[in-house]
Amino acid sequence: MLSKHVGKILKNLGMSDKEAQIYIACLSLGSSVVAKISKRAQINRITCYDILEKLVQKGYVNFLNKKNIRYFSATDPEIIGREALRHANEFKEILPDLHRLKSGNVHPHIQYFEGVEGIKAIYSDTLTSKTEILNYANSQEIRSFWPEYDKEYVEKRAKKKIYLRGIAPSDEWGQHVQEESRKYFREIRLIPKEKYNFTNEINIYENKIAICSFGNELIGMIIESSEIANTQRAIFLMAWEFAKKQ
Repeated sequence: MLSKHVGKILKNLGMSDKEAQIYIACLSLGSSVVAKISKRAQINRITCYDILEKLVQKGYVNFLNKKNIRYFSATDPEIIGREALRHANEFKEILPDLHRLKSGNVHPHIQYFEGVEGIKAIYSDTLTSKTEILNYANSQEIRSFWPEYDKEYVEKRAKKKIYLRGIAPSDEWGQHVQEESRKYFREIRLIPKEKYNFTNEINIYENKIAICSFGNELIGMIIESSEIANTQRAIFLMAWEFAKKQ
């Protein structure tokens, strides 16, 4: 009765799975009594009634008493959509105030991630950058566990015109990445692998530092701090000048 996509959208509005089922049942039946709604939603009558009361409180369902019998009907989806949009716009209006509160916090904000999907989430965050990305990377390591890295990340970054400057060990993969730099909106400088080899990856962008480790465990973190990011940016620029001489 309820497609996964529709269910997901309704859940984003604050409905549980059963609330979404009952809302759809009400929508398809029109004004109806609990027994019919319960049958259509395939949820027992007592639970259905309790959930209908919650939906009424949330404004997703209305009711009308006729001869001491309560008839429930779904709120017009157009009305719900307009309300959701209004709330989104109201939240957008206060974003500057929220950002000011956030920037006033001197403590760095740290997020931890694990596994392949966690690492991908870190890279996804870099795609929101309004500044260039400064990058230390082992070109082979990232592609060994994420074979579609170039298609799923590099091409997206280049398409968004987010410029990247990177330092990488001079091996077969590093040289290959350097050769394709112009195509992918980046500049790569290589350093001797035998002297400066590393496996972790660090990305510095905006006021963030993203660190990914590709050892026995796939783990990573995003550190959000202007002071730390600016310090790391200065250290990168020093290493960048050194790499130019190699």
